[in-house]
Amino acid sequence: MQRTLFWLAAGLWLGCGSSGGGTARDGTSSGITSGGGGSMSQGNGTGGNGTGSSGTGGSGAGASSASGASSGGAGGGAPQPAGAPLVYVGGHEGIFVFRLDEADGALSPVQGPLDAEMNPTFLAIDPARGRLFAVNELGEVDGELSGAVSAFQIRPEDGTLAFINRASSKGQGPAHLATDRSGRFVLVANYGGGTAAVLPVGQDGALGQAVDEASFGRRSRSHHAVTDPANRFAFVTNLGLNTIAQLTFDAATGRMEPSDPPTLALPAGTTPRHLDFHPSGRFAYVINESSGSITTMSYDPERGTLSAVATVSTLPDGVSAEENACAEVQVAPSGKFVYGSNRGHDSIAIFAVAPDGGTLSPVGHAPTQGKTPRHFQISPTGKLLLVANQDSNNIVAFRVDEATGALEPTGRVTEVPAPTYVGIVAPPAR
Repeated sequence: MQRTLFWLAAGLWLGCGSSGGGTARDGTSSGITSGGGGSMSQGNGTGGNGTGSSGTGGSGAGASSASGASSGGAGGGAPQPAGAPLVYVGGHEGIFVFRLDEADGALSPVQGPLDAEMNPTFLAIDPARGRLFAVNELGEVDGELSGAVSAFQIRPEDGTLAFINRASSKGQGPAHLATDRSGRFVLVANYGGGTAAVLPVGQDGALGQAVDEASFGRRSRSHHAVTDPANRFAFVTNLGLNTIAQLTFDAATGRMEPSDPPTLALPAGTTPRHLDFHPSGRFAYVINESSGSITTMSYDPERGTLSAVATVSTLPDGVSAEENACAEVQVAPSGKFVYGSNRGHDSIAIFAVAPDGGTLSPVGHAPTQGKTPRHFQISPTGKLLLVANQDSNNIVAFRVDEATGALEPTGRVTEVPAPTYVGIVAPPAR
């Protein structure tokens, strides 16, 4: 097994532990305050060791001048060419940028850490691959009892990030964000605040103040917000209420209104966390955190409503869901397989998709070669899968058998402190 260490310019590894001070794990952010004042405006800090910290938000020149953090990397092989895919990693210790070797999943360091004090635990890239957005999973930013969302430019020449600005997420502890299908808006789900908000994206990539927000109550523990493939409807998983909110979405204004019905109610204890649409647009899949399961849902694209069809366990027979917490679900680009992560069992569950009804049949489980797989990403080609193991501080690469869905570790392991998100992105168009 080949391991890559991510080093600072001074030659010191970033460490294995969780972030100190006021950061939180997995969205539990009540009462957390940001470091350095946490301003929502561009910072003026210097790059130094690449952390880009400053008293006005920890970004700006500091965030964009972290070239020193990209040097080094034992066992990582030669740096990848500029045309290689990019990998963006978010977590409690900041944002990291890598180049990906598609042959075996090796990662070559490019930049980072960025914005560490702002707790960027989940990332999203716009459809044009020119902007990156990050939640700031905090309870207070710039004196407001709310987290924030940060915007970065993806430089076309090398994929590095330059801070643009940040704006309020309109709720504490934002856990997830996604752009709408046009890239004109960012939708963010606030776990601590029980809200979802829509932020406009300017032509320069800067985030404006929220144009709309929906409140579901603090008990809702809102965890995921996304639009449907046609960009006409929006959905928010409310883990604490065992519901999925169904909303109309105006792609011109970013405004949301309750659909009819306004929610899909799931059985008590289901705890829906993240969902993903099938490429056909006929089905969607939601992974249920505490119950250790994935629910297949049929989708009516005219009404924008989901209907539960069937639920399958993400765990092998005999393994208790009480010792496990599911995290991420993704549909393979081919639409033939669905994958879900188990934290505790520390595996990726693999399912085959029935072509007619979209229901799932278990294929098997792949150990993640680490602890607590908070997030994973299938490459756009469908040939590789990268897993972010939060509590073993590593990214592990797997080959995907496109015929069977099976996962085989490539032997490439990249050590990154407390990763909670990993995204594979084709290089931006120049």
